[in-house]
Amino acid sequence: MTRHPLDDAPDALLVARAGDGDVSAFEVIVRRYSRRLRAYASRMMGSSLESDDAVQDALIAAWDRIDTLEDGSVLRSWLMRIVTTKCLDRIRRRKDHLVLEESWTVSAPSVDLPERRAEAAAALGDLDAALSRLPDLQRQTWIMREWGGASYDEIGNALGIAPSTVRGLLARSRRTLMTDMEGWR
Repeated sequence: MTRHPLDDAPDALLVARAGDGDVSAFEVIVRRYSRRLRAYASRMMGSSLESDDAVQDALIAAWDRIDTLEDGSVLRSWLMRIVTTKCLDRIRRRKDHLVLEESWTVSAPSVDLPERRAEAAAALGDLDAALSRLPDLQRQTWIMREWGGASYDEIGNALGIAPSTVRGLLARSRRTLMTDMEGWR
């Protein structure tokens, strides 16, 4: 793959150029963040097919509004908020949004020893299973906070709940996950 001269440019420069209509700068943004956005959306949606659509919708929305982003250094969190909104819109449109259509999958991190790789994969599989057992709001807040890096206020705004409710949901989800994952040490 051929490198683009902007591949190493800081986010703020890419945002400024994309805001001025530079399509190649936006392509660098897409290459830089699409993998993370897809992984996040997939966990949020529970469906890789729907998550791809949500990310595509989010990137279209980002392109349409990138000229309104005043601080390019917050690009990642801005994109994550847009993806969160698109995922939540799709979840709300589902007829039965309580049932996940596909099982959650997480790749094991790359480690040197095969037994360490197997151990990590098993732990991640257990985390996936524990996350899938959480009530929807607990799972969504946990994913938005832990994988998405969203603040309590951002989560509250996206889900239409108070930040204090977010705090409580996160505390319950963390307590449940710790209990479920207790055997992995």
